[in-house]
Amino acid sequence: MRAIRSIIFLALFYAWGVFWVLLILPLLVCPRHWVVRSWRTWSAGIMLLLRLICGIRVEVRGRQFIPAGRALIAPKHQSMFDVFAQFAWLPDSCFVTKKELMWIPLFGWYAKKARMIEVDRAGQAAALRKMVADAKDRFSDERQLVIFPEGHRGEPGVPGDYKPGIAALYRELDVSVYPMATNSGCHWPRKGWLSPGTIVFEYLEPIPPGLKRAEFMRILQERIETASMALLPL
Repeated sequence: MRAIRSIIFLALFYAWGVFWVLLILPLLVCPRHWVVRSWRTWSAGIMLLLRLICGIRVEVRGRQFIPAGRALIAPKHQSMFDVFAQFAWLPDSCFVTKKELMWIPLFGWYAKKARMIEVDRAGQAAALRKMVADAKDRFSDERQLVIFPEGHRGEPGVPGDYKPGIAALYRELDVSVYPMATNSGCHWPRKGWLSPGTIVFEYLEPIPPGLKRAEFMRILQERIETASMALLPL
């Protein structure tokens, strides 16, 4: 039954995505924030499909910690849903994404229009400098910059390998970092069928600017991993 529901959901998920990107094509000539706001409806549609077809609900905790202005958001990354979901509640999000995703037809156009930050993973130090420069540019607006500290999806219950990108942004941007825990991989895994239950996204107490790199990374990883482990099923 899970397999059948998963197949139906994925078919409708991709159909909904194609329908939406075609519907909002006129927004490519509109101001940037129109595109970003339109993604709220797309995200809400995905959540509706999850609930109706797969029996998966989405719960957001720690709403008092969701920033409204300039901020760095550092989520645990377990599922492709971690990206889509946050459009529903962040007022003006901007994601750090790998360069290859910008080549996807239509998606890449919208990502460029929304001024997402693309990173060439093979670029090393030069790529890191460009990411920081782009982030400073995006902060000329009151945006929330989302970067997955692990750089890729991991398995639930497995501590991640935290990359230097988040530390560089924390040092150069001098803003608070908002860690976020999740159990999304338990219900929408990287491989396998979707599983009913509740996906939780939990915003945690922000880390203030000004800490030394080692201390910042220790606190960040400890908060994200501890809270994410607490969300796993018993």
